[in-house]
Amino acid sequence: MTTIGCEKTYRGRLAPTPTGCLHLGHARTFWIAQQRAREAGGKLVLRIEDIDLARCKPAFASALIEDLRWFGFAWDEGPDVGGPFGSYTQSERRNFHLEIWRHLLEEKWTYPSAHSRKDLEHAPRAPHEGEAETIFPSHWRPAPDSWTPPATPDGINWRFRVPDGERIEFVDGRCGPQVFEAGRDFGDFVIWRRDGVPAYEFVVAADDHAMGVTEVVRGEDLLLSTARQILIYRALGWTPPAWFHCPLLRDANGQRLAKRTAGLALRELRAAGRTPEQLRAAWPTT
Repeated sequence: MTTIGCEKTYRGRLAPTPTGCLHLGHARTFWIAQQRAREAGGKLVLRIEDIDLARCKPAFASALIEDLRWFGFAWDEGPDVGGPFGSYTQSERRNFHLEIWRHLLEEKWTYPSAHSRKDLEHAPRAPHEGEAETIFPSHWRPAPDSWTPPATPDGINWRFRVPDGERIEFVDGRCGPQVFEAGRDFGDFVIWRRDGVPAYEFVVAADDHAMGVTEVVRGEDLLLSTARQILIYRALGWTPPAWFHCPLLRDANGQRLAKRTAGLALRELRAAGRTPEQLRAAWPTT
């Protein structure tokens, strides 16, 4: 299994997904990531997270690089400038992702699951009060020796077997101390989809580790994802990065921005004559 040595230099990253045009919310989170990297005297990595080729388009990938450059971003490593940890295009890293999946398979951290999202929605166990999701029933896990390990993960969902009752604690750089419990706040989660696409928590943890990322800066809506990723790091014997979860930028109705949000895409704002300096000056301070 590929192992990356400890990095003494701060390494942050920008990790956009080319499923549409970048909006002002992306720019704000990425700007915080860039500021933290520069203040630490570290490196900033651009990684294009296009692992889901059915939804990600090359045109959007090209556009996001142009939009980021226009807004004032400058990265030290990336698909357009190279670097020692490439490829910086996620879809080109499949062999590495398969290597990590096989290691989790050998250590019995993952198993094939024929249950769909619809099955889970109709599971007899409802979410606990305060839960963000329905917990995958532990009795749906197959017995460890009831299936033959395949050569590839394609064709069926693969779930990560969470250690029920294990506490996941971390101190977020902005949100402070966080505590989650496996099996209560979340259950076994998909790490590789039946259509051959590795899932977000799995592939991001693998690539952040491989690229020596020392701090992950992203939106506060991903705090629960962080708990899942920490379990993946533990299972692989890796040291997790530091975490900094930013507040989400919202529209006038209080709704979080999305790529479909009209008028707030960087391309549209640029075409309307707005400048990056004007846009940054209008950001809320909290």
